Amino acid sequence: MVSIDEVRLQVALGNRILANEGVLDAFGHVSMRHPAKLDRYFLSRSRAPELVEPDDVLEYDLDSNPVKRTGQRLYAERVIHGEIYKARPDVMAVVHHHAPAVMPFCISGADLKPVMHLGAIIGHKVPMWDQHDEFGDTNLLLVKPEEGASLARALGYAPLVLMKGHGATVVGGTIQELVFRAIYSCRNAEYQFAAQMLGHVSPLRPGEVEKAAQINAMPTATFRTWEYWQARLEKAGGGLPRRGKKSVGAPAKRASVERATSKKSKAKAKGRKR
Repeated sequence: MVSIDEVRLQVALGNRILANEGVLDAFGHVSMRHPAKLDRYFLSRSRAPELVEPDDVLEYDLDSNPVKRTGQRLYAERVIHGEIYKARPDVMAVVHHHAPAVMPFCISGADLKPVMHLGAIIGHKVPMWDQHDEFGDTNLLLVKPEEGASLARALGYAPLVLMKGHGATVVGGTIQELVFRAIYSCRNAEYQFAAQMLGHVSPLRPGEVEKAAQINAMPTATFRTWEYWQARLEKAGGGLPRRGKKSVGAPAKRASVERATSKKSKAKAKGRKR
């Protein structure tokens, strides 16, 4: 079973990767359900995603109250996470974002459709949630449990939901799958928008969506991309530093090269002493 320290690390990395890839900016947040206590989840204190560290990640119950009393400032929209975890036992990770790629769809109400094989992870039809339908004029933030529950109903069993004039909320069975879906749903939106500028959009056929989505959900895809995005994060200087060691997320190949180099250096030094 995944340790709590590893959960906190993955939540921090998920935030940083999605910030590095342009899905999150100063706003938005990633959470992960407790691996053993399904009525709990982990979410950072209120902080810009690219700055989140494991120590920032707090444990919450499904009413989105911190399990331990804290003086830290918390995300106002954490009910998004708690209410989705209540409604979707299959969901193990959630992200809410306002990525530029999806905002034209949130503003226009145009359907977001799967148009490329990696975009099949958005499903056949992406639901749209309009807060005004149930709550009238608001500031568009989701701060009440009933608002989070309404969003969860609109999401249903879809992989993501668009929020009119606001952004999107994406779910996954693992944090690796979540990051994959969040990034490639944005890529899909960009390609659909660009194709529309050419005058015609040809979405994937239903059977293609089913088969491509199955391939995209396989660990060979999600872990490969997770490793790739970690490497990009490292190159950008946004990796998480270990205590006294190199940043978290460095590719295994690089780490093995460093170990081999270190062994050679020690062998040479030993030879000189002799």
